[in-house]
Amino acid sequence: MVPSTAVYVAAVPISVIVALGLLRKWRSRKWATCASNTCLRGKTFLITGANCGIGYETAKTIVRRKGRVIFACRDIVKAKEAIANIRKEQPNGGEMIPMQLDLASFESIENFVEVVKKGFNKIDVLINNAGVVVPLNQDLKTKEGFEIHFGVNHLGHFYLTNLLLDHLKRATPSRIVVLSSTLHERGKIDFDDLNLRKQIEEAKKRGGSPRHNPGYCNSKLMNAYFAKGLACNLRNTGIDVNMVCPGFCATNLFRHSIKWYHYILMAPILIAFMKTAKQGSETVVFCATDHSIEGKTGKFYRDCEEYTSKHEFDKEVEAKLWSVSEELVKARKPL
Repeated sequence: MVPSTAVYVAAVPISVIVALGLLRKWRSRKWATCASNTCLRGKTFLITGANCGIGYETAKTIVRRKGRVIFACRDIVKAKEAIANIRKEQPNGGEMIPMQLDLASFESIENFVEVVKKGFNKIDVLINNAGVVVPLNQDLKTKEGFEIHFGVNHLGHFYLTNLLLDHLKRATPSRIVVLSSTLHERGKIDFDDLNLRKQIEEAKKRGGSPRHNPGYCNSKLMNAYFAKGLACNLRNTGIDVNMVCPGFCATNLFRHSIKWYHYILMAPILIAFMKTAKQGSETVVFCATDHSIEGKTGKFYRDCEEYTSKHEFDKEVEAKLWSVSEELVKARKPL
């Protein structure tokens, strides 16, 4: 006969796991899926950072629907591995092309665009998915010397997108999907210190919490301002520009900030609230392919629905960020 104590000890964790599972199932009802399943044959999608996480799942869905995907990745080996894995699952899916792109280098961006222009007549959808999250005390910089979040997440995509506009215009109606985050609501744009020198020096002195990263939040706010400004500039051109928050997802984006033991300590929260990369990709695919939003531009989407940001966007800040970004790209050096 099993002792009652042993039964109780076993029942408690089982009950907790079941309860968390039910809570996750209840919450997941709000995590929308993209209903569109139309064939994408003949369309070319360019996805930055398509070798892993949300970018990978987005690419996999598009390939399944026969679309052509350019895997614009910093690590070409990982891009080829990702393509091989998808091809194993989908031997009859759309075409996949690995291409090297380092958003931390203006020269790499320029070389990439030159190859794209020679190899492709048009781009139907550009998905600015790639991003970095690095603790500020590491003080990482791009090749040109910009703070890594500002340089990669914002400036890199700003430059890439503007260089590809002619190819997007040839494909109209075409789309640009910018991955932001609701963390943009915590962001702040300080034009006197876009490279965060003050905060980086403070982080070096005190260590700081790696999970609180103003550099990332600021860059997501810049992504939103860029998308809004671009949508305004391209209005009535046939190119729609929209922003996406994929939600709190289980990807390797925060690998520099979250240690293995954090996952153990936070397991109950992660199980109940964290989406898979596939679930996070649903709104990206929605904004990239769904016919119901064709002609809509400058919108923010979350869970395949329009989202109203809590941030009060300022047209003057939007214009100034655009102007400063153009100047920095041309000058090729930080302030």
